Amino acid sequence: MIEPQTVIAALTVQWAALRDLFATLSADQLAAPSVLPGWSNSDILGHVIGTESLLAGLPVPVHDVAGRAHVRNPIGELNEQWLEEFRGLGPAALLAAFDAITAERTRSLAAMSADDLAAETMTPAGPGSYARFMRIRVFDCWIHELDVRDGVGLVPPHDSGPAAVAVEEVAAALPYVLAKRAGVPVGTTVVVELTGLVQQTLAVEVADRAHLVSPAAVGPDVVATVDTCEFFRLVGGRRDAAPSAVHISGDRGLGDRIVANLAYTI
Repeated sequence: MIEPQTVIAALTVQWAALRDLFATLSADQLAAPSVLPGWSNSDILGHVIGTESLLAGLPVPVHDVAGRAHVRNPIGELNEQWLEEFRGLGPAALLAAFDAITAERTRSLAAMSADDLAAETMTPAGPGSYARFMRIRVFDCWIHELDVRDGVGLVPPHDSGPAAVAVEEVAAALPYVLAKRAGVPVGTTVVVELTGLVQQTLAVEVADRAHLVSPAAVGPDVVATVDTCEFFRLVGGRRDAAPSAVHISGDRGLGDRIVANLAYTI
């Protein structure tokens, strides 16, 4: 179940956290390569601006982004078009663009009815409700805050509110990740025990169709215990992710395979 108002509140809080973070970075930190291939730290903010601009109905800019090694699919190409649009902006202008688009998006979200938020649309995860898309936006913005903090050597994010919503989004994808990417066999139950910023237990039963189940109702074959931020680095396929930081109990071979195949983001 998605609670639209909780998701929207988390998104606005996360935008504020990004704004506060980027306002503290020096020009050198902004220009430095990020943890994401081909992107600087300022490009990460440009990506957020671009995605919200797209959702606001602004036309996609046209730039030649062909031949870039880190652009591997149509969504990556779309992202790169927006990045190119903002790469010439200095720090103050970039923050001003972020302020303008998030203010517009905040107004638009506040004006949406329950039916609007429940309406089906195309999301990065396939067809889903508009509220689901906004939950994906919380995930995206939150993990990018983590990316920037990791890249410049700052402590991880500290607000558990947006992080908890981001966990809900990852939980929705976890059955697919375990069954299809990690190849967890039918009849197996996997538990992911998150510690740190968000303390939550996620349990997936792989049957004819993998699905989330109540952790209290299962006897897991594998338990993977991991810090929340480290979990997100793993699902994001980040270069500084540390698989060794995950503690596996139960079927160790299967657990290692799960950890090696958690990355699913585009």
